[in-house]
Amino acid sequence: MILLNFGHPLSAEQVHEIEQKTGVSSIEVWAFPVQFNHELSFVDQVRAIVDEVGFSSDEWQTRPLLINPPSHNLIAVILMAELHGRMGHFPAVVRLRPKEGSVPVQFELAEIIDLQSVRDKSRYRRSQS
Repeated sequence: MILLNFGHPLSAEQVHEIEQKTGVSSIEVWAFPVQFNHELSFVDQVRAIVDEVGFSSDEWQTRPLLINPPSHNLIAVILMAELHGRMGHFPAVVRLRPKEGSVPVQFELAEIIDLQSVRDKSRYRRSQS
């Protein structure tokens, strides 16, 4: 499995936690630092970063991927829309949280969120209304 990291760098301990949670024995982390120019289009900048991944159309649709989204909410939303367009579905994402009592602040895995499952369940609820 490949973890596309658009967020802060991940420690070896965080990657190990993700491997344990997903049941994948070896996750390959590909880092794509996100530093945006507020004077330019966020959509264009997201598209350029996603292009850097270098996957073909088939690879986007078939590779097992996990996403660590950027912390900036608007950039993360645009990223999810861009990935959905390329993948044909929403990806699973990593959610980190601050470790209780850590000084300086350290982060640990909180959960893996399957966004496609969230979407599918919401769509079902829509049809029930």
